[in-house]
Amino acid sequence: MTSDTKAPASQAGRLKVYEIFYSLQGEARSIGWPTVFVRLTGCPLRCQYCDTEYAFSGGQWMTLDEIKSAVQQYRTRHVTVTGGEPLAQKSCLDLLSELADLGLHVSLETSGAIDISNVDPRVVKVMDIKTPDSAESEKNIWGNLEYLSPRDQIKFVICSRSDYQWCKEKLKAFQLADRCEVLFSPSYDQLPASDLADWVLEDQLPVRFQIQLHKALWGDEPGR
Repeated sequence: MTSDTKAPASQAGRLKVYEIFYSLQGEARSIGWPTVFVRLTGCPLRCQYCDTEYAFSGGQWMTLDEIKSAVQQYRTRHVTVTGGEPLAQKSCLDLLSELADLGLHVSLETSGAIDISNVDPRVVKVMDIKTPDSAESEKNIWGNLEYLSPRDQIKFVICSRSDYQWCKEKLKAFQLADRCEVLFSPSYDQLPASDLADWVLEDQLPVRFQIQLHKALWGDEPGR
């Protein structure tokens, strides 16, 4: 966690929020659903392809009630807590539970580099396992796999053929497809989507191919 996201004692029970916005879910099982995104500030990782570097710092401290009120302004039951790395802020766990208490469909986008064992079981965890080409694969906590349920998802952002081979090995070694749905996604502007699609079909992998819907619609526009 960066110094910008460390809450002083007076900020206990609050979160530093970079933005709250309404858009279409661009990835994972709920792709296409109108969704409220709560983007928390800060991330301990520095993936070379990161498209949210702007959220490493900045934002404002908000109480959980303020965040929930902002979320409920929109007429949708889908909410995603993301970052950065949202679990880098301890109060994120409380936020996830309180959003679930509202009867919302809550998902968490996490790197898998922070312990997920205490995430509310009502929350769908979308865990982004880092590949070698991300430059952060040594941060993966493989023990997190034990805390995934069949309703959760594992995502690999793949940058190259060697990345793909590494993902195939992990898919088999950890029997990932038996744990939950596995998503293979090409790194935007680094690997042609058609190449990855061809490899998945050639190898008949038990994975779900996906591209980022929001990138297809709006490119790199922040907050979309």
